[in-house]
Amino acid sequence: MKHKLFIVSFFCCMISCAAIAQVNKNTDAQVEQLLKKMTLDDKIGQMTQVTLAVIAKGGWANTDGALDPALLKAAIHKYHVGSMLNTTAHALDVDTWRKLIKEIQDETKQTDLKIPVLYGLDAIHGQTYTLNSTLFPHNISMAATRNPALVKAAAKITAKELRASGVRWNFAPVLDLGRQPLWSRFPETYGEDVYIGKTLGAAAIKGYEEDGLTNATAVASCMKHYLGYSASRTGKDRTPIYMPEIEMREYYLPQFREAVKAGSSSIMINSSDINGTPVHASKYLLTDVLRKELGFKGLIVTDWEDIIRLHTIHKVAATPREAVVMAINAGIDMSMVPGDYSFFDLLKEAVAKKEVPMSRIDDAVRRILQLKFKVGLFNNAYAEENARANFGRPEYQTTALEAAHEAVTLVKNSNNILPLSKSSKVLVIGPTAQSIAALNGSWSYTWQGNQEEWYPKDSKTLADAIAAKAGAANTIIIGGKGFDNKANYDVTALNSNAANADVIILCLGENAYAESPGNIRDLALPEEQVNLAKAVFATGKKVILILQEGRPRFITDIEPKCEAIVLPFWSGRKTAEATADVLFGDYNPNGRMPFSYPKSMGEIVMYDHKGTEEKREIFNADVLWNGYDPLFAFGAGLSYTSFAYSNLQLSTTALKGDQKLTISVTVTNTGKIDGKHTVELYSKDLYASIVPNNKRLRAFEKIDLKAGETKQVKFVIDKNDLAFVNAQLKTVTEPGEFEIMVGDLTAKFTWNN
Repeated sequence: MKHKLFIVSFFCCMISCAAIAQVNKNTDAQVEQLLKKMTLDDKIGQMTQVTLAVIAKGGWANTDGALDPALLKAAIHKYHVGSMLNTTAHALDVDTWRKLIKEIQDETKQTDLKIPVLYGLDAIHGQTYTLNSTLFPHNISMAATRNPALVKAAAKITAKELRASGVRWNFAPVLDLGRQPLWSRFPETYGEDVYIGKTLGAAAIKGYEEDGLTNATAVASCMKHYLGYSASRTGKDRTPIYMPEIEMREYYLPQFREAVKAGSSSIMINSSDINGTPVHASKYLLTDVLRKELGFKGLIVTDWEDIIRLHTIHKVAATPREAVVMAINAGIDMSMVPGDYSFFDLLKEAVAKKEVPMSRIDDAVRRILQLKFKVGLFNNAYAEENARANFGRPEYQTTALEAAHEAVTLVKNSNNILPLSKSSKVLVIGPTAQSIAALNGSWSYTWQGNQEEWYPKDSKTLADAIAAKAGAANTIIIGGKGFDNKANYDVTALNSNAANADVIILCLGENAYAESPGNIRDLALPEEQVNLAKAVFATGKKVILILQEGRPRFITDIEPKCEAIVLPFWSGRKTAEATADVLFGDYNPNGRMPFSYPKSMGEIVMYDHKGTEEKREIFNADVLWNGYDPLFAFGAGLSYTSFAYSNLQLSTTALKGDQKLTISVTVTNTGKIDGKHTVELYSKDLYASIVPNNKRLRAFEKIDLKAGETKQVKFVIDKNDLAFVNAQLKTVTEPGEFEIMVGDLTAKFTWNN
């Protein structure tokens, strides 16, 4: 029977592959036919992307999504615009989006070639720009879940709500590596580990695209920001990166290589420069590495204004036209201009002067048209009727709560103060206690996410959710609505009420921010939050600290005085409910730290550090090995139950060639409460031609164990999982001895060719 099933599956797969190949062949033929009919203006227009404000009544002042008919006609008929993006002031409702898209596509029907517009939005953790959409945890929170299935499920829902809004292109996922905690887009990363980044990034891409882009449940993804964007030396957004290529290839390229394999349809480029070369002007990175080495065949789009900035900001192009020439010849297909038509005019001039060959123009336009065919725009450019029913379904909130639950990370729980009894009298205070924005972060109904009037009316604050658990009679809430409310720091009210509380829940952290407005000079908590913490400690009450933040803010002096510390991060619509469930024991926490939480600016060291980063040498006789000393280590995370590891087994201790190594370990829930737990597999190269890492995460699996239950977990790896980039910039596995680490267990093996 198994053989029959295999044969049936095999032939079904063959038929499916053949059908896809035929569709691609037909699409290629249609694209070539269309290209032959297009004028130079048609082609350059397709490479031009403008923002909604360019065609909206009132421009950036527009608040209702109404279009200016004359401006729309100019965009479509005069400039032949191929793509549009963004909203103006804030999110629009789903019906307004559908109407807006219809008006744009109606106008394209009045042109000779009737090429539809491809609309794109930044749906970073849910459909950002549609009111009442479902917002999920940010990537940094999703990394804490260690759950690719949840990442994929959230992406599928996001795709459905985008498509319901009439949008078929999503500028996500972010694949930048979170190793510079000052960076204002740190919460959009999957943390500091390469394996987590590439695994969860690929899961998101499959979630967006795997239903098939002609279907009303899928959208084209856009992996970003290629390459090394998060490695800013200063930590400020869009600022220079200085990085040897060996580091780039070891830590920053693998996520994009995996995303290409996962089938991402498009890619957005790093706005910064690497070693003095803006990535938008780097033919080496865009063509030699991305196209030829990684084999990426999709659309390459710039980020906001990044071609003109080669002239105005980077100063590598003496004129605006030279900037256009540099970028297009380097490999850019589409320019997110986005506020005018300068790119159109400049590229037209450049082609006339033979500074950009027509072959390069045709190459770019070919990819743009292929994507439009791929998402079904030529069959139906309008928001599908059946997609509308996929917006705001009740089950989406269940997934959002599940994701927020698994993101909550408990990093301290002295004397098992948590979970709290629901009869406890609690005092809740702090700037994040009554702020909705501080739970959701950036890209939440507005770009910055800090305008709470646009959030769903039934959104809960931490204070709301805690009061719902403990009861109004047992909950003292000090402060007012909003992060910046001065009443949140009312020490007089604190001192007047503290005696009536059994425990104080101190809610600190960050308000929502995105991109450059989120730039900061150091990671210290604001002084007023530090002073509030001191006042709370002075009451003598036991303190539970909740940190709502997108990046680690220093709490080194605060931590010793807290009985418990909970990190929900920015976990979207259900952050408050999920956090309260953990506080009062209705959910057993299982989040794991996605980054190493530093103690100070001078000790920002990653878990996969080199040996010399750990060594602190005073004199030869006084060597300390405490260089990796975070407040909370990568992978840290407590539970209300306990887990024990035993019986670590390797299928062989002498691995050869392409042979697979199976690693098994027994995990037991030794506590009295059911719980989820992530089993992580690390490896260490004992000796190598390049200084080896302390350890590297190679695999993980999340399991669910009832109290007293035991499960065997198996991992399968091979030589590729042990590889590194050598001095010749080749990814290699060198013969030698390796160590495997799972929990507190270790085992050694060798590998040879």
